[in-house]
Amino acid sequence: MANRRWLLPEAIEDVLPRDAIRIESMRRQVLDEFIAHGYELVIPPLLEYVESLVGERGQDLDLRTFKLVDQLSGRSMALRADITPQVARIDAHLLNRGGVTRLCYCGSVLHTLPAGFNATREPLQIGAEIYGHAGLEADIESIRLLASALQLCGLAPSRIDLGHVTVFRALASLAGLVPEAQEELFSALQGKDVPLVRELVAGAPEAARSALLALPELYGDRQVLDRAAKLLPALPEIAEALADLRRLADALADLPLSFDLADLRGYHYHSGVAFAAYCIGSPGAVALGGRYNGFGRVFGRARAATGFSMDLRELARLSPNGAVRGAIAAPWPEDDSLHGEASRLRALGERVMHALPGHEGSWREAGCDRILVREGNNWIIESLKED
Repeated sequence: MANRRWLLPEAIEDVLPRDAIRIESMRRQVLDEFIAHGYELVIPPLLEYVESLVGERGQDLDLRTFKLVDQLSGRSMALRADITPQVARIDAHLLNRGGVTRLCYCGSVLHTLPAGFNATREPLQIGAEIYGHAGLEADIESIRLLASALQLCGLAPSRIDLGHVTVFRALASLAGLVPEAQEELFSALQGKDVPLVRELVAGAPEAARSALLALPELYGDRQVLDRAAKLLPALPEIAEALADLRRLADALADLPLSFDLADLRGYHYHSGVAFAAYCIGSPGAVALGGRYNGFGRVFGRARAATGFSMDLRELARLSPNGAVRGAIAAPWPEDDSLHGEASRLRALGERVMHALPGHEGSWREAGCDRILVREGNNWIIESLKED
């Protein structure tokens, strides 16, 4: 049998030099953008106790999380499937501040199953969170920062969908649905399966039944909010949710907003406004975010919270900014003049590598496309001529 030790598990892959440098460049640019807006960088651990990572509203995370037993304590541990709960723990328990806290992060997460066709089970998650402010101002800042981060990656969002989980929760409560029935209805709405939605709400009061059947059609531009106000029951929580979405529409009018009142991704996790960003060429959302007030309760301190996250691997795959400039080969032997020129070029952002002796003809595959050549007392850069 052939040696297959070099094979990796399904949906797990190495990132090779050309893609790795693009991802790393994006990571630096996006984190610098977050930090410039006042976000502080945190680096949570790769694994924790299960109850910390999953939390009391962790149904959406539980099936995605790898679990194991800690040989030191005997307790169940998990490899993180989402960094956001860890950042909420840091805010609630370690920083313990009274006012607004802005935190950002970047690190690998691990999923038991890929999120979609050709998706990796090891996304590189980057995100930013705001804690301690319950007003829509924090949601507005979060959505604007998301759009800015995508622009830095060369990916202008084609649309940003806004929804509000309060609408579904209010209608499910009005319908008198038990938790199990709510789960079924939630899944049917996510799949836009109108026949199944009709079957599941058949016994509900007419006001709730009609409204739930209308939800899958309530998507599109701002006019959707006016249609929703006419079709949905005049419940205070629904009126407040629609008012929130109208205010976001006003504040973010320069962004490509759309609205989808049946988009319930993160339903168990989110507590209010939820949003998803899409880019041309991507079959699904490239960024997800929203409100998750009270998540810190499991750590002993509930806080208002909103934020978003993205997978840098997916962003690098989609980004048109794919060209990576080649390096410059510095000829051997070394001397002070060569070192000085190489240092000068590196300070200008160039990659310069010393062409070690005995490897002629191999520097192009090592990433070089130019070479330093001495002309008298000067150094010039010429195109590397290798077959």
